[in-house]
Amino acid sequence: MEFNIYLRFMLALILVLGLIGGLTWAARRFGFGGQLTPNAGKSPRLSVVEVRTLDSRRKLVLLQRDGSEHLVLLGPNQDLHLEGGIAAPRAAAHPVSLAASAAAPEAQQATENAPTKLPSAERRSS
Repeated sequence: MEFNIYLRFMLALILVLGLIGGLTWAARRFGFGGQLTPNAGKSPRLSVVEVRTLDSRRKLVLLQRDGSEHLVLLGPNQDLHLEGGIAAPRAAAHPVSLAASAAAPEAQQATENAPTKLPSAERRSS
């Protein structure tokens, strides 16, 4: 009689683990909860251009938004916006004219280049 109980327990355990594995596979395969794509069919406004690791705890990230780039330093305790309003380089198919590149006001760049602290998420201790 004890062998019958152990056999039923093992079969139930295998069934439950199989259901968990099947649901995990289905969630990964079909996308759990759906994708949030508010700009489907449009060109993306926000992208990560480049990431450089400075050390084991800090990264330097170059973000592009609406034709301008922003340099951000990401750390464990705070994020620092180092430089903003950098004109994004054009693709090779669209050459930049010298007059357009020289027309950028230097006073505006000086105020945008001042480092500012970004709010960082508080870590929850478990």
